[in-house]
Amino acid sequence: MTVSRISTFTLLGLEGLPIEIEVDIADGLPGYTLLGLPDAALGESKERVRSAIMNSGGTWPNRKVTVSLSPAWLPKSGSAFDAPIAVALLVAQGVVSEESTAGSVILGELGLSGEVRSVPGILPLVLAAKKAGFVVAIVPTGNLWEAQRVAGISIIGVQTLREILEYYSSGCATGVQTEELAQLSRESVSTLNYSDVAGQSAAKNALEIAAIGGHHVLMVGPPGTGKSMMAERIPTILPPLSDDDLLEVLSVHSIAGHYEPEKFQRNEPPFLSPHHSATAVSMVGGGNKQIRPGVCSLAHFGVLFIDEAPECSRVVLESLRQPLESGSITISRAIGSVTYPARFMLVLAANPCPCGKFFGRGRACTCSAISRARYFQRLSGPLLDRIDIRIPVLPPSRTELADQSERESSATIRNRVIRAGDRARTRFQEESWVRNAQIPGSALHKKYAAERAAMQMLHSEVDAERLNARGFHRVLRVAWSIADLHSHDQPTLEDVSHAYALRSGLENFL
Repeated sequence: MTVSRISTFTLLGLEGLPIEIEVDIADGLPGYTLLGLPDAALGESKERVRSAIMNSGGTWPNRKVTVSLSPAWLPKSGSAFDAPIAVALLVAQGVVSEESTAGSVILGELGLSGEVRSVPGILPLVLAAKKAGFVVAIVPTGNLWEAQRVAGISIIGVQTLREILEYYSSGCATGVQTEELAQLSRESVSTLNYSDVAGQSAAKNALEIAAIGGHHVLMVGPPGTGKSMMAERIPTILPPLSDDDLLEVLSVHSIAGHYEPEKFQRNEPPFLSPHHSATAVSMVGGGNKQIRPGVCSLAHFGVLFIDEAPECSRVVLESLRQPLESGSITISRAIGSVTYPARFMLVLAANPCPCGKFFGRGRACTCSAISRARYFQRLSGPLLDRIDIRIPVLPPSRTELADQSERESSATIRNRVIRAGDRARTRFQEESWVRNAQIPGSALHKKYAAERAAMQMLHSEVDAERLNARGFHRVLRVAWSIADLHSHDQPTLEDVSHAYALRSGLENFL
């Protein structure tokens, strides 16, 4: 009897869990048994592994083969187990020595010809392997771009099972070289710029303040005023992601199978803009056999933009309330519960009425007062209460459209955002949070309170029932972002008044 052991990993949310593959080839009637709670895709691995081994010059044992995936209680899913199962079978036959596989982890799906195909979730799997002490990770070349983001572990990119066997016999590997990655990084340049936006200085200033502190925004204006144009340019004024934050973002995208190398070469925060007909499951994530992240998690550390927000299903909009408060999403299914990060900047856009022409004197609007009220009632009070900045976006004037002077670029605005963010990070260096939008309510009454006159103004608004407790705290958080923009050590009365005006800027519509 011959037993071999190979290490690999599986995912539970963002967490990579170690899996030991044991293969036993014994005398008896020829057969193949797979143990360890495999799903349908993994259960079909037998034929893929058999064909891949035979087409790579190996032989299939004409004996009783038992493959065990431990721990046995943990459900296993996906096709990333194909390659390690094939290697474990070859180790059991003596084709590959077990000593040569020590310290390495193998990931990848096998084609019938022996091709090693890419699989989702490689980045968090390689991160888990590194933390577990593995020194080599063998991955498909299609996943090499994301795997090479992990420092401190040798990444081997392979295209076929034969290349894996050659590596274990000779120690030589092939794959995409680092120079090619550097070339891709040099060629990746954003084409979006805030200098493309004519006018809208007040709206751009509000979005700059939102970018400083990570505040949520609602823009209301008629079609064609630049709401979507300004929203999709927000990532160009946000600070670049740190290496740790980028790895966390890329891990979520890797699990979802949406990893695009060109998209993240600039360390630019992600931008997601789902259609208003999106479902709640696509927004928050889910699945039966494997729980995948949704749009909210894909927008982690970035921007989630929903155009025509009142046209969205109310269930979809209400599903945003949990991540807006906690910065994460917990999804529970029969197979277990998974928590994905979802700390994003929410930007909503809406027309002023169903026909979109209720602006200025509203003479062109054909909507009744009742239909306009019903239109905005789709945005519930609890959701609107979590929106820090609410701004009208009116059509630019003829003078603004004809102005040919040089407009402020995204790079200029981003420099101000970075400087203001550095002030916040210095202020919070001993705290557990890093952005103004994350300041706890208790701290806003003590250590991070505004000046006395500003606090008195807010308390008077609370007494007059024009501001609730959540609004009180959110106005103060926005005021800290305004103070950072103007290099104030503490929010002044002017800063707090500006923040309060931004929160109450849509009283004519809401």
